[in-house]
Amino acid sequence: MTSKMTASLMAICIACATGAITQTAIAQTAAEPATEPATETPPAQAGAGAAAATSGDAAPQAAPAAAPAAGEEDLEVKAEGGKLVLPNGQDITPDRMENGRWYTAEDIPTFKIAEDGTVDYATFSGYRRYSAECHVCHGPDGEGSTYAPALKNSVLKLDYYGFQEIVASGKQDVNTAANLVMPAFGTNKNVWCYIDDIYVYLLARGVGDLPRGRPAKKESKSDEFTAQEDSCMNG
Repeated sequence: MTSKMTASLMAICIACATGAITQTAIAQTAAEPATEPATETPPAQAGAGAAAATSGDAAPQAAPAAAPAAGEEDLEVKAEGGKLVLPNGQDITPDRMENGRWYTAEDIPTFKIAEDGTVDYATFSGYRRYSAECHVCHGPDGEGSTYAPALKNSVLKLDYYGFQEIVASGKQDVNTAANLVMPAFGTNKNVWCYIDDIYVYLLARGVGDLPRGRPAKKESKSDEFTAQEDSCMNG
């Protein structure tokens, strides 16, 4: 047994005693063969390779650019005719305020952030509700976790109604690698009364207009927002 393998096995025993390594890792490490010394290139071959590279007769091919990860190319938000359009084709340009919330011309909730970084109150409300109800599974700031996907990306691919449907009815994703279940929140007023706020907060995060963390500036809570909130929570 080589000194290198002996040292490896000693390290495994120490880690095993402290619970820092699993039995699978021990078996894999113990089964690994000792590292063979690197084989040096014969001088004649090295010289031939250098000559070919210098002469240009056998110039090495440039490595192809790495393909983007699945879905990354689908997350670009486009500016079309003065409007912001999601990859799913949905316009998110703010058009009017109603009940203390901003909506598009197609009656879809959206966000509005001033040049100084002040967010509309509904977006701030969405941050609070997401942090209270959603981040345990989906990670802080909509960034995702090992358990559930990044919702700041999901809202760029799902339209508003698709997002609502999943939150209301839940979703189960079963495959060979995982069995993930999202419960239904349609009867949870702490989520459903603020579903539009959570949605616009995630939109703002997804398009990159809102940084991570608690928004530093927010608009005041309007009387209309308060009235709609009370109606839903107490109704």
